[in-house]
Amino acid sequence: MTVHDVARSLPGIPVLRDLCRSLAMVEAVLDPEGERYHSFSATWSETEEIASMRNGSGDEFDIVFSTAGAYVRGFDHESPMSPYVNDGPWPGVVDAVPEVFRQHVLEPALTDEGIPSVTVCLWREAGSDRWTAGEIEFPEGPQDPDGADWLFALLTTPTPEAFKEFAEDYYEMPVDIDAVRRVYDLRPLDRETVRALNGTASLKAVADAAVVIGYPTDFSA
Repeated sequence: MTVHDVARSLPGIPVLRDLCRSLAMVEAVLDPEGERYHSFSATWSETEEIASMRNGSGDEFDIVFSTAGAYVRGFDHESPMSPYVNDGPWPGVVDAVPEVFRQHVLEPALTDEGIPSVTVCLWREAGSDRWTAGEIEFPEGPQDPDGADWLFALLTTPTPEAFKEFAEDYYEMPVDIDAVRRVYDLRPLDRETVRALNGTASLKAVADAAVVIGYPTDFSA
């Protein structure tokens, strides 16, 4: 599986944005004080939101949402397409990025000392009916040469069950599937859902995280 398979599997921009917010919100409850795998900032800039993944081992992705559409970049540090191995991005990965997204290729937050941290890149302009990636001649051998398969697994398999399996392994704690389903359905986060996910979570910390994520809450009951 490569970026081209991911491009065919990702949902549309609004659905993807909601999924990313849900991932970030559930994890903010599971680990309100720690470094989380998925995060979301509804105020990354005055006009943009960003969904991010950091696994703590050097692998990551970012999705920038704006009125122009959505720009996605991922980095697998073990990929043979790493820019650190090839003195820059692998041919074709970012060459065809449209002008409306070009600033993200060299965005300081998405680069390392000016080098785009990217092994996989795709985008979707507002009004388009599909995700697009560049024309790439992938290296022979690896089945997942750019890391796209595993980097975006929870986005191409957008089910609460898939998240539960991931989270129980990553956070080493049980995860209530019904609570995850409520968040995936974008129901306002309430005390019951927070308690079901993490009985020791601070409501203030969770509420503060929800503001950053832009996720609705209702702690009135």
